[in-house]
Amino acid sequence: MVGPDPELVARFRSDTEALTGAAPARLGVAVSGGPDSLALLLLAEAAFPGRVAAATVDHRLRPESGAEAVFVAGVCAGLGVPHSILAAGDAIAGNVQSGARALRYRLLARWAKAEGLAWLLTAHHEDDQAETLIMRLQRGAGLSGLSGIRATARIAGFPVARPLLGWPRTALAGIVDETGLVPVEDPSNADERYDRARLRRRLADAPWIDAAALARSAAALAEADAALDWAAGRLIEERVRREGEATLFDPAGIPAELRRRILLHILGANAPPRGADLQRLLAALESGGAATLAGVKCEGGALWRFSAAPPRRKG
Repeated sequence: MVGPDPELVARFRSDTEALTGAAPARLGVAVSGGPDSLALLLLAEAAFPGRVAAATVDHRLRPESGAEAVFVAGVCAGLGVPHSILAAGDAIAGNVQSGARALRYRLLARWAKAEGLAWLLTAHHEDDQAETLIMRLQRGAGLSGLSGIRATARIAGFPVARPLLGWPRTALAGIVDETGLVPVEDPSNADERYDRARLRRRLADAPWIDAAALARSAAALAEADAALDWAAGRLIEERVRREGEATLFDPAGIPAELRRRILLHILGANAPPRGADLQRLLAALESGGAATLAGVKCEGGALWRFSAAPPRRKG
């Protein structure tokens, strides 16, 4: 099997080490058998020989899924990469795609911990990032949402890195094509019942939209989001204190977005509100009013006060 171009391998090694630290220990790679994840597997094995293990989650949502997992196992065997098939036996409730994604990460995290891996790598790339940014713009997301897919994250209790976020889909497909492998094609990727598939089709019909530029914007927004989190952390140290069983916060002179982040921090252990509920709570506190939410009594004024709400009286 022809390996990836050495220059691409060097670039991948650099991109990965920038996220995981120099000379990472054993790495896990999530491989579905599609072109993106196969390219990730090929690059990872070439960049970090002997330090890569791979896993495929078989959701059993399609008749072909078992054979696809076996196909990946064969590719890994040819590369000398240890491979595991993780069978998803749990039923998925609600939205199929989001439920499958959550279950997939839980299974992968459990596998990675059992294998003693340092990081889990996934194949999210530049076009995924552009699609995510547009989808979240359409939904009216705030700064955190518009930051898109994070280059690193902790999901299901395990560190995840995405070293391909600066790589276009076409480049990854080219790496696989050069090996002669025929990747798996998941029909859901072209099923326009799903938002992402519909958007992908529209983007393909609009070549004037620059996915690389959108991905750079998402990265810049992620940096701004991290900077605001840093500033909020400093303000929490200066302006938030405990008084008995209550928490007090001095909001004077703090911009609205930082107030919002500090409020989320204070309510973090009690299912903090989102969207419209959060805005209503902020408006009530800023006007000196009070509200009870998620078991917390929130009172405005010169100092915002947060305490456990008294139990409701039973009729």
